[in-house]
Amino acid sequence: MVVFLGLCYLFSTDRKRIDWRLVGGGLLLQIFLAVMMLKVPQVYKFFEFIVDGFRAMIASSEESAQFMFGDLAIPGNPYGFAFFVLPTIVFFSVVSAALYYLGILQKVVYLFAWVMRKTMRMSGAESLAAAANVFIGQTEAPLVVKPYLESMSRSELLCLMTGGMATIAGGVFGAYMAMLGGGDPEAQRIFGVHLLTASIISAPAAIVTAKILLPESDPDRSESDMAVPRSAAGANFLDALARGTTDGLKLAVNVGAMLLAFMALIYLANRVFYFLGDFTTLNSVINESTSGQFGCLSLEYVLGMIFAPFAWLLGVESGEILLVGQMLGEKTILNEFVAYASLTEAKEAGIMSQRSIIICTYALCGFANFASIGIQIGGISAIAPGQRKNLTQLGLRALLGGTIACFLTAIIAGAIV
Repeated sequence: MVVFLGLCYLFSTDRKRIDWRLVGGGLLLQIFLAVMMLKVPQVYKFFEFIVDGFRAMIASSEESAQFMFGDLAIPGNPYGFAFFVLPTIVFFSVVSAALYYLGILQKVVYLFAWVMRKTMRMSGAESLAAAANVFIGQTEAPLVVKPYLESMSRSELLCLMTGGMATIAGGVFGAYMAMLGGGDPEAQRIFGVHLLTASIISAPAAIVTAKILLPESDPDRSESDMAVPRSAAGANFLDALARGTTDGLKLAVNVGAMLLAFMALIYLANRVFYFLGDFTTLNSVINESTSGQFGCLSLEYVLGMIFAPFAWLLGVESGEILLVGQMLGEKTILNEFVAYASLTEAKEAGIMSQRSIIICTYALCGFANFASIGIQIGGISAIAPGQRKNLTQLGLRALLGGTIACFLTAIIAGAIV
């Protein structure tokens, strides 16, 4: 944690203005929430109850997918991702739209924002943005603070962007549960609790990293009001469901298309790497040095070597740092779906310890990748054109802050579990 916070300090724009009380409060809140959610039986059972609701939705989505696609939608089928995981995204989007229309989601967002504001003395706008990122993701969260976007300071804007990088959306939450848990309901429950914990405790971690990287220059902003603005969720309940279905379909198609393109790029890169490794005899050297874990020179091996030091800092066992480093690299360079697919494959193959699987689950639980920079610039600037210049300037800092926030969350989880 010291090393990762030190990296944020190193890249800070104004070290003298860093609010160490906010930093300390954010870290304590993160640790407190992690201990409560993972170690206090009553709290853990409460979140298990929530996750059971998600599991029921996954089961319902599975039955619906099987009605549409038959045996293709059975978990474990070679085509299971397209016909089982992607439909889950559509259904979770519908549920989120319904909760938003009924006003339930806004109340949860407000409560979480209130806790973070009281703990860390944040402005109303960035408190709401941080809370919204936990439940509805980086593309929809800016809509919650739409009236405040144009007047946000650079520090508040970075806080919004970093929070989006460090958390996941409700729409993909069920997809990750389905991937990691497979067809086992108990495994889905366990990973569901970990994913929910990761997304919640990464919110204060994102605030901490953002406020170290770019401290607020106007302390009076912390006194600003906090109110969830009313947004059009649909003309009526059925319209809200229809909108949620359309949005979920777009997200599912987008995820599927990105995976199709990125996996093809990986396979193409590996063909080139294999040729180079064969020509230079590196393939046999790599196979021998990794005891067969990596059979030849490949993109996975290169990413593993680059990100292995970060995996070691997370507390992963020495024999698995290359494998976890590969997944951290895939998440950063490509996206978290590719990384979770690798984690699922490694878990099913039995080549990772349970502790490393848990650490990896937390470290990968966020949208911190290069593609998200473009998504945030395009999405936020569409509703706040005046902030486009700041968005382009802060993109890489948001990626750094979001990545480190996920790492801080993984470190705490690895120490507690």
